[in-house]
Amino acid sequence: MATPAELAFERTNLVEEQLAHLQRLLGTWGILADLSFSDLVLMAPMAPEPADPRPGGRELVILGQMRPSNSSTVVEQDLVGQTVDADIWPLVVLTFETGEPSRGEMLLEPGGEPVRLHCIPVRHEGETVAVLTRLSAGAGRRPGHLERTYRDVFNRFAIMLSEGTFPFPSEEVATEEAPRVGDGVVLVDEEGRVRYASPNATNALHRMGMYSQIEGRRLTDLGIEESAIEWALASALPVVEEVERRPDVTVLLHCIPLVQSDEVTGCIVLLRDVTDVRRLDRLLLSKDAAIREVHHRVKNNLQTISALLRLQARRLPPGGGRVALFEAERRVRSIAIVHEILSREPSDQVPFDEIVSSLLRMAKDSVVSRHLTFEVFGALGEVPADVATPLAVVLAELVQNAIEHAFLDFEAEEDGDGAAEGVSARDLTGTIRVDLSAEDGLLRVEVLDDGSGLPEGFDIDESQSLGLSIVRDLVRSQLEGTITMVDRRTLGKGEHGTLVAIELPARDPQPIGQ
Repeated sequence: MATPAELAFERTNLVEEQLAHLQRLLGTWGILADLSFSDLVLMAPMAPEPADPRPGGRELVILGQMRPSNSSTVVEQDLVGQTVDADIWPLVVLTFETGEPSRGEMLLEPGGEPVRLHCIPVRHEGETVAVLTRLSAGAGRRPGHLERTYRDVFNRFAIMLSEGTFPFPSEEVATEEAPRVGDGVVLVDEEGRVRYASPNATNALHRMGMYSQIEGRRLTDLGIEESAIEWALASALPVVEEVERRPDVTVLLHCIPLVQSDEVTGCIVLLRDVTDVRRLDRLLLSKDAAIREVHHRVKNNLQTISALLRLQARRLPPGGGRVALFEAERRVRSIAIVHEILSREPSDQVPFDEIVSSLLRMAKDSVVSRHLTFEVFGALGEVPADVATPLAVVLAELVQNAIEHAFLDFEAEEDGDGAAEGVSARDLTGTIRVDLSAEDGLLRVEVLDDGSGLPEGFDIDESQSLGLSIVRDLVRSQLEGTITMVDRRTLGKGEHGTLVAIELPARDPQPIGQ
């Protein structure tokens, strides 16, 4: 479903380059709302209808709306995507027609206070493609030095909008981390000398160890790297850079050049102290490294246990004890595979398809004298780590069960050529297939083989097999799923073998440590 903004853009006759220009403006105009202490509305003419009965009637579509973060709003309702009659916004129409800014007042609501309007043409390659309208409340208290400076800078941006130099062609959508006007503003002239610093900017500079008077001086004179400012002034393009004054202080700079008549007249620098953010980033990286190391050590310990079990099994004579140790060793290896993947990427989510590939490769290596083919269809994608471990053990058990039992008692049916029955499984080929799917909030895993099928009257709930008991208990108790095991000949599709189907609810990952 298209968003209101997307629908609005579809209702204009703007071409691709013009739309891209306006999209860049919508991605970066938060600074304009903050500098003007006003609501901003972006409008463009509607594409004319083939049969419009009104003589010269026009409608405007609202492409975007921005509220200031440092002042109260005057437009409480959401206007994006709405169409309005051009007669209600005559100043906007005037700006479209003349290509010049216009100012005035209007009533947004009957009986309400008049709202001041400042309509600014937004040009792209010399053509007015939209109008940015600034809406502010009526006269209030006398503005202070900060307000006057900010509004002066906004007017300089308004000139850039009219000349088509803002937004910049290389401007990207601001991220959550990007500094805003409220974080701190430094205004420098074309020579890089500071003309104004907001209180918050002064605080950020103090944290960087600069306590001297800064107005009228260059930042380099005070011992602060200003390569970002120099590059913004020289290239007439915005620059984002992090400055580490001390190991414990990091400030993010967003330098935006101010241009008039193709000449750079200065630069506005937004500062944000991101020391705490970077400290948290380092803590997270340290935590991730610690988690990876834990999984790596668990994997190594499990592999050591696996090797000890295998060594002990080889020292036993053939029999039940030796088989039991080999089975235990295989189960430990299945769990180790999960921790091996987690040691590479300490996420709450595990790419289970990678685990399946490793499990089938391990199963294939265990088959020495039989010609078995292993196939995988579908995918589960990423699953929570607390699901991946028991599910890996379940899948390994089912594949191993098929290897050990599906083909041992297989008797080939007599075909048209009179092939004899009772052919040994070791002389036959077989296929074990794993089908994976994730949809409708369910994870589905099916293990199929084309072997001899299940014995008469088999019931997984009555089975005394240790492997199937482990599978049954893990699926129903730990994974909260269901398991069915049927002979494929009973499905009426002319196929032989066994089908094991598992369904379990998809879970959200649990936070590490809970």
